[in-house]
Amino acid sequence: MAPLPERLDWEDHVWSDPDGGQILLHGVLPTVVYPRTMRPRTNWHAMALLESPDVVDMWVQEEKDEAESPGVNLTHGLISGGAMAIYLDEVSLLEDVPSGRFPDPEPRRLHRNAERHERPIYFAEPTADDERWGEHLTNEAKAASHWKKLLGMISLGGKWRKRVKKNIFLAQKPPKGVSPNFGSAAVLATTWWDLNEWIVGEKVVEARDARYAERLRGALADLRTTFGDEAVLLLPVFLPHRNAILNALETLPQPEEITSNPTDTAGTEEE
Repeated sequence: MAPLPERLDWEDHVWSDPDGGQILLHGVLPTVVYPRTMRPRTNWHAMALLESPDVVDMWVQEEKDEAESPGVNLTHGLISGGAMAIYLDEVSLLEDVPSGRFPDPEPRRLHRNAERHERPIYFAEPTADDERWGEHLTNEAKAASHWKKLLGMISLGGKWRKRVKKNIFLAQKPPKGVSPNFGSAAVLATTWWDLNEWIVGEKVVEARDARYAERLRGALADLRTTFGDEAVLLLPVFLPHRNAILNALETLPQPEEITSNPTDTAGTEEE
């Protein structure tokens, strides 16, 4: 197994499939806008998202909401409670880090880019009618509703502070010319991610990532039918989640057959 990068390393990382082709893992931070120097520079033929196709409808609705009432989604996120509310509150205080943007700016920007250039888009999260995924969602709900997890949510603020102190040692210096506060934003995003994963539990998380890996390999296999061994699949993934996905891919799960969704270029533009 190839050595993993530092958890919060800013470089994009490439996973090479032994059957041919590559997956380019591009780490992003939730609600944070990246400067141009941090955007992918490698050529890619298609993109994958660790989402279901429904996420596009949500993005479109968030864009409509923002047009009607700027900042409404951030306000909703701040009052909704939980780790995301703490994250949004703290990341918004960092200078020179454009944050609190909805829809999630980097995945949405890359998605619009793929649509504009008619590149295939694969959704690694199965739809609700998938039996195996339905079982996973049931397991996720059971884990999250366990009394110990519910009790632990009462002291969420204390857990947040402890994890920030731990995660601060993972911070990496951002690329040259980028505000060092992006390192702080990465620490906050990692704390948010870790608390979410804690709620669900390790076994459920590993099963989820294993399924993602199956479908990502399937997407790359589908892409190879057009681009052969040179196929490059771009995967925007939350930075603290990247290494877990790399780990799951390294186990070489059996590729799951998956096809891309047709792109709709109406109303899109390069960003």
